[in-house]
Amino acid sequence: MSVHPFWLAGRPATGDETITVTHPYDGRVVGTAAVATPAQVAEAVAAAHAVRAEAAALPLHVRAEALAQVSRRLAERAEEIARLITGENGKPLLWARGEVARAVSTFRFAAEETRRWSGETQRLDTEPAAAGRLAYVSRVPRGPVLAITPFNFPLNLTAHKVAPAIAVGAPVVVKPAPATPLSALLLGELLAETDLPAGMFSVLPVPNDRAAALTEDPRLPVVSFTGSGPVGWMIRDAVPRKHVTLELGGNAAVVVCADADLDRAAGRIALFSNYQAGQSCIAVQRVYVERAGYETFLPKLVGAVEALVTGDPWDETTQVGPMISEDAAERVAAWVKEAVAGGATVRTGGTRDGATFAPTVLTEVPEGALVECEEVFGPVMIVSPVDGLDDAFGRVNASRYGLQAGVFTRSLDVAFRANRELEVGGVVIGDVPSYRADQMPYGGVKESGVGREGLRSAMFDFTAEKVLILTDLPL
Repeated sequence: MSVHPFWLAGRPATGDETITVTHPYDGRVVGTAAVATPAQVAEAVAAAHAVRAEAAALPLHVRAEALAQVSRRLAERAEEIARLITGENGKPLLWARGEVARAVSTFRFAAEETRRWSGETQRLDTEPAAAGRLAYVSRVPRGPVLAITPFNFPLNLTAHKVAPAIAVGAPVVVKPAPATPLSALLLGELLAETDLPAGMFSVLPVPNDRAAALTEDPRLPVVSFTGSGPVGWMIRDAVPRKHVTLELGGNAAVVVCADADLDRAAGRIALFSNYQAGQSCIAVQRVYVERAGYETFLPKLVGAVEALVTGDPWDETTQVGPMISEDAAERVAAWVKEAVAGGATVRTGGTRDGATFAPTVLTEVPEGALVECEEVFGPVMIVSPVDGLDDAFGRVNASRYGLQAGVFTRSLDVAFRANRELEVGGVVIGDVPSYRADQMPYGGVKESGVGREGLRSAMFDFTAEKVLILTDLPL
């Protein structure tokens, strides 16, 4: 099997070591990726630093066309890339194809935002001392971006860092998750087909224990990290003078109000607790149902979960595939076992077969159980009755996480109250918290992170305001 090269300042390269990528479902080898040496990592960082002025000066049409070209190439190779994602990540083809389609949109949105990227003017002659003065306020790159990406969306979450960096004229160095480097490497191949300057991008698969050479390098003043909370906060604490954006975990909650369409709510919650095998930071984990509808809703939900097709991710009908590794599935099994030992009831699921964990519904979960207060990051949800909105919203907010929440209701008043009271970065009315449009601001509060993604939001995050003041103008 050939070795996939990494991308060093826009050119393919290999090092002294490799990463073997295996398929989570059956363990077979799906690819081998070259690992950058410390000297090559240093070379990539130096190249990003050296090209920063040229990158910032790139005309908007050059940036936009490069992004649009990547979008087109992703669309042209969509099936190939989806199969690559399924191979290295284990997500069913259904979801892998959806991820590629989203990445196509992400780069297209970035190209569109680039063409709209502009400054604004302010008249300063609001006071006599500033007569004849005009300010032009633009946004300039903070500097090269270090993009650290996770395994669960190996293509689109890389796109969400690379695309806005290019859009604002910032070089970007990508460190993909060691478990899933192949999608990012293919993205590097597509970037190499553009007319971007050679040092504008690098994609460097390196082990996590060598990441400090990247995170601590002062020539990479922006760090954009998506992954586990402990690692993200450790990075932020280690580099307090850098601009650090963190997209971390959650334990997403959904409230099912008495006026909701219970059949629709059950179907959506069942699917989006278990899509990506629950390995999404906005997968449904906690379900709070107004007591009046609880006894009706619970069997509908269990039935919808049991109807999901679990198994081989290469099967066109499979909805729930394996987790990223057997170790991950064993951890989820241990958390479920702890909850059951504390009094929880397994309504369905609760079993493991290798890296596959059966979609699971728990009730009567004791307060403080790991499945209730931590991020499961697996196909497990807990369901509890609540006594009205005060109780429901209070329990949503009791979490130390705050990424997104969903509320199934037909009431506009409840919708606006939820938006006002829920301590999260996004509130989804009439659907699950798992909904994300790639162009919208996306991010959390509390321990779910800092900063926002979504193309325009990330472009603002990667830049700082700069003011040009013009004097003695005949305003």
